[in-house]
Order: sequence, then C-alpha cells, then structure tokens
Amino acid sequence: MREIINSIILGIIQGLTEFLPVSSSGHLEIAKFILGDNAMGEESLLMTVILHLGTALATIIVFRKTIFEIIAKLFDKTYNDSHKFALKIIISMVPAAIVGLFFEDLIDSFFGGKLLLVCCMLLVTAGLLFLASKAKSTDKDLSYQDALIIGVSQAIAILPGISRSGATISTAALLGIDKGKAAEFSFLMVVPLILGKVAKDLMEGEVGSGVYSFAELGFGFIAALITGIFACTWMIKIVKSSKLIYFSIYCLFVGIFGIVYWYSVN
Repeated sequence: MREIINSIILGIIQGLTEFLPVSSSGHLEIAKFILGDNAMGEESLLMTVILHLGTALATIIVFRKTIFEIIAKLFDKTYNDSHKFALKIIISMVPAAIVGLFFEDLIDSFFGGKLLLVCCMLLVTAGLLFLASKAKSTDKDLSYQDALIIGVSQAIAILPGISRSGATISTAALLGIDKGKAAEFSFLMVVPLILGKVAKDLMEGEVGSGVYSFAELGFGFIAALITGIFACTWMIKIVKSSKLIYFSIYCLFVGIFGIVYWYSVN
C-alpha cells in the first residue's frame, strides 16, 4: 500500500510540475530521494516513462481541438498556417532529438540520486523565470528561427531541475513572442518527443521491469493524467497574466532547501 501511495504522490508531482515551470524531473528526483525510492537507472526510468506518458495524454486532451484542426488542415493541398505550425514543431524537436540520440547514456547518468545537481539547476530555472517575468509582452508571432531557439532551450531542459516549460516559455517571452502562443507552442512541442521516447524505450526494452507493480504504474499514470489536465489549463492562464515571478521565487526556495537538505544528510 505504501508503494501505491508513493506512486500516486509521484504522479501528482509529475502532473503538476510538467506544466508548471518548476521542473517535473527535478521534483521527481527530490521526491524519490526523500521517499527513499531506491530504484536506479533503467528501473527508475520505467516509472518516469509512465508518468510522462500520462502528462502527454493530458496535453492532447487539453489541446484536442487545436490538434484536430491542425491535423485536418494538413491534408489541404495549399500551404497554410497548419503546415507552418507543424514545421515549426518539427524544427523545435531537432535539438532535443540530437541530444537524446547521441548523449542518452550521459543524460541517464544525471538521474537517480543527483539531488545537488537537481537543486542547482532549479536555481537556474529561477533565474530564467525572473528574466521572463521582466520581459515585455508583444504580439510577435513565432518564426522558424524562434522555433529553433526555443528547441535549444528544450534540449538544455533535459537536465533534471531545469524546467522544460519554464525554459521554453521564458525563451519565447524573452524573444518577444505573445505569451499565450508561447504557452501553447511550449506544451504542444513536447508531445511528439515524449511519445517517440516512450515508443523507443518500450521497443528496445530499455526500461526495467519487476521493480514496480502494475498497480503502482497504473495509479501513478492516472494521477499524472488528472493533475496534468488541471495544471495545463491553469498554466495557460498564469502565463497570460504574467505571474511567472511567483514560480521564480518558488524554484529559488526549493533549490536552496534541497541543497541544505542534501548537506544535512551527507
């Protein structure tokens, strides 16, 4: 029962922090450290994959109308805005895909007990959000070059502790892109990467088995899905109202707390 409760806690953390700019991977690593989750490497990766799958589905549910419209218009013979948006999504995926393909082993080594690294990266996230909170909002549309730059931010955010949504939305804000469009693009651009990563890991058998039961994985997935839908909807409103400074303060507090906690137990 304790294991299922821990899985639900991890699912809620993933669902909330995937969309809120506070680093889902960083909070999961902190939670695993505090909860005494000793699953490491490939074994821990299985739960991470399942939880990310839950938040990917949450994104699809929240943006279902936009996604269906884009897919429908992609079949038009004339080059339209949906084709442009899809191309920008593909461009944004390139940096993270390159990092994932050529530095996968190095990335995996950053997960599993690296609490000090996570907390230092949370301080970086706090700095990014602070800068974004000071950026002036404009009605600038997203260009192909902007999509590539935001994609680089997403690739860097593979590090646990650097918020993916925080890095991408902050980058977009600093580029002067409309914040509503920035949030939508930030959430949609990660869905193909998550689904591709999940499919790759499952087909290649790179995720461990036997450490987590089906019930633990199932409850974790459901918790991530439900809280993800809530957090995604909430985050869109937060970005539009320019309240990123509060998350900057939060990440600063958690980062400092985690560093103090790490030194206290080592």
